[in-house]
Amino acid sequence: MSNTADLLTTPLHALHVELGARMVPFAGYSMPVQYKNGLIAEHKQVRESAGLFDVSHMGQLQLIGPDAASALETLMPVDVIGLGVDKQRYGLLLTDEGTIIDDLMFVNRGDHLFLIVNGACKAADIAHIQARIGGRCQVKPLPEQALLALQGPQAVTALQRLVPGVQALVFMTGGAFDWQGTPLYITRSGYTGEDGFEISVPAPQAEALARALLAQPEVKPIGLGARNSLRLEAGLCLYGNDIDTTTTPIEAGLNWAIQKVRRSGGARAGGFAGADVVLGQLDGTHKLQRQRVALLAKERVPVREPAPLENLDGQTVGQVTSGLLSPTLDKPIATAYVHPGSATLGTELFAMVRGKPVPMEVVATPFVPTRYHRV
Repeated sequence: MSNTADLLTTPLHALHVELGARMVPFAGYSMPVQYKNGLIAEHKQVRESAGLFDVSHMGQLQLIGPDAASALETLMPVDVIGLGVDKQRYGLLLTDEGTIIDDLMFVNRGDHLFLIVNGACKAADIAHIQARIGGRCQVKPLPEQALLALQGPQAVTALQRLVPGVQALVFMTGGAFDWQGTPLYITRSGYTGEDGFEISVPAPQAEALARALLAQPEVKPIGLGARNSLRLEAGLCLYGNDIDTTTTPIEAGLNWAIQKVRRSGGARAGGFAGADVVLGQLDGTHKLQRQRVALLAKERVPVREPAPLENLDGQTVGQVTSGLLSPTLDKPIATAYVHPGSATLGTELFAMVRGKPVPMEVVATPFVPTRYHRV
């Protein structure tokens, strides 16, 4: 969508413009990439205090009915049935070939499942879910809801002034709250590696809530640029870059997202789209052709996607999918897919940047330690 007139806007669009944001097309929306202080300042704001993100472009929906959990398990290799009330989990919608349609978050809200999917994928995701399991449960999109993310070590301090009780939440749990008569559903989660919250709020009240949060001394507005640098430092995947319908969960290193109960030998093993491929790769009976790795550069030369990667013999062994100069480490970091023989920790590879090799080492993630509030 090159014509800005064709872009959708979130309920906070006027506020972004008022705050001096640089707006860019993203997932079919006009979204703030950064504000006046710039990406580096915004990144550090979230690491040191608290930042407010508008993520209202993302899709929110409910799955309603007694069969919703077991129905959703046919689409994802995760434990939905065993998830407790107000508990949240990371999930992966898969094709019949075992590749990733989208990654998402879902919460058991007791009488329904609440899902949050990526903005660029939401129309296709909802259509896929409706087509596959719409006969077993009600699939109800929530376009009238906005979504805010408040992230950083001081997020809880700021939010509990407005919404008392949120401090009792722990990482990957949620609850229903009230702010000045407005119903909110808040989870203690986010995609920055920091403590924080995601707040589902009716769109008409979103701007007032955002202004109230920005009035807190700890909070400043943050754009998509810093959201990207924060998530990469945390080693988290970006759909469309690091995972897509050409990658499987095991290639992407997302084994941790597949609970034991859905694995071979588990009580509800398999039974999901692409199970033969995914469980075969997980069990080692299907050999991987590539693996996602994390890379730390040995020189201060930014490495960006889609830079090719070569081994010591000059053979091309992979390609960078996300890369930037880490504001926290002040070193170039990247994630990439490489041949399994080049995926071992400590392996030296060379990113080709404008024809010159930049030495990089395969390292563990996260690049920057996460600080989720677990207890």
